[in-house]
Amino acid sequence: MKSRCLRLLWLSCFVLAIASCTTYRSTQSALGKGEVSAEMVLTSSPIARDGQLTDLSKIDILGLSPEMVNFVEQHIDPEMSMDRKVRELVSAIMDNEHFKVDYEDQTRTASETFQNRLGNCLSFTSMFVALARRAGLQASFQEVDIPPDWSLTGHAFLLSEHVNVLVSTSHGSNRMIDFNTQVIDFYVQQLDPMHEMNVISDERAFAHYFNNVGAELMLQGGASLLALSYFYESIGQDASFSSAWVNLGVLHRREGYTEFAEAAYIQALAVDSSSLVAMSNLANLYAAEGLDELADYYRAQVKYHRMRNPYYLYALAESAVTDGDYEAAIDHLKRAIRLRENEDRFYALMGVSYFMMGENDEARHWMSKAEEIAVRQSDKERYHSKLESLSPQALNQQEP
Repeated sequence: MKSRCLRLLWLSCFVLAIASCTTYRSTQSALGKGEVSAEMVLTSSPIARDGQLTDLSKIDILGLSPEMVNFVEQHIDPEMSMDRKVRELVSAIMDNEHFKVDYEDQTRTASETFQNRLGNCLSFTSMFVALARRAGLQASFQEVDIPPDWSLTGHAFLLSEHVNVLVSTSHGSNRMIDFNTQVIDFYVQQLDPMHEMNVISDERAFAHYFNNVGAELMLQGGASLLALSYFYESIGQDASFSSAWVNLGVLHRREGYTEFAEAAYIQALAVDSSSLVAMSNLANLYAAEGLDELADYYRAQVKYHRMRNPYYLYALAESAVTDGDYEAAIDHLKRAIRLRENEDRFYALMGVSYFMMGENDEARHWMSKAEEIAVRQSDKERYHSKLESLSPQALNQQEP
């Protein structure tokens, strides 16, 4: 099982919004192959030259099957409170031995997930949203800002992202009175309460769905035209979804249409100027074409943005600790903490680094800070245990 859900396919080793009206970039190709605009990528792709695109507009991602309707009616009484409806629905899905759900790294609609009892996080999230809304609950999709997780498959890199559900359990007509929400996450061991979560529209969630399926088709190979149809539908749902633009670039480069790949990557940056995947793909594309100056420019942009990513700095600190370079680790962690002050693991690693340097007072200070800001009780207990082992009494007992 992958540690994170939502799979997006990138050709290189690194991936919000604007208003509903999207402006398509039109640029003279640096590859010397004429002007190709993002609009041309959508309307004149050479991949579709000799084939018929598939109409995907009839796919009902949140559609309910009769079995799903019966499931809600069996487990949810309309007279229940909102809070109890949430509890009963979660229990019916997660604690029911007759309704066993298993993780499979494939994106499915709500009804397909319900029927097969299989899917990834987006699949289960879609299923829960559909069931919850049938039960009369206000359920929304959320994107979760988790640290990037990259894995290599063949010549492509996979970036894992995560979504979950936000359910409103407010009571009465005034939403400002007794307003509560609950987060439902189907891979809860990866959910850190400190991670930023943002409610997204259904259209954005649907863009995730079509983009994921398109990426899965690319991984399988031999279905370029169908993958193109899915990426088009993703952008049709949300033209500001940079991930789909990057994957359009990946698809065209795989098929040998580099000028179309370039235009797609540039449009990805137009809708998300900090997209590391788009920058990295452009760097690789230009390097392969011998345009070293442009490749170096985008590599520098990737480095610039990475060094402003607290999780990347934390990863550098972990590597430095492994190498025994504790001063470098502390430097990376200080920069990470300036960017994100509420990550207890940053403080804990700082404490470890100072301890390894023999600076026990500093180690206690940072470990105490980690315990203070930790949200999970298990983390608080773990940090407290480390603090006790760093106490002067404990350290004196360790001395020969």
